[in-house]
Amino acid sequence: MNKILSLLNIEFLIKEDAFKNWRMILFVSALAMFMIASGHSADRKIFKIASLNADIRALKSDFIEGKKVLMVLKKETTVTQLLAEKGIGPAATPPIKINISND
Repeated sequence: MNKILSLLNIEFLIKEDAFKNWRMILFVSALAMFMIASGHSADRKIFKIASLNADIRALKSDFIEGKKVLMVLKKETTVTQLLAEKGIGPAATPPIKINISND
């Protein structure tokens, strides 16, 4: 009963040899603050990773959309339609092959 009463009165912090107890309390407090800071740092990193993954998904979809548009623009029919609007059509005669001899 006496020990419980002395614990409730916090006598272990005001006695002559209380310096040991204060050092331990300060050490445990510093350790607890370090653990809390480490947890918050881990949470920030997790949120940043989630944000970057969302950005990656958006960029991938933009890439696929651009690739699809490019595939449509590269078709021969699309090219001929765009050139026909400018008055350019396919050649009526095939190209002539030029042979150069090395004499």
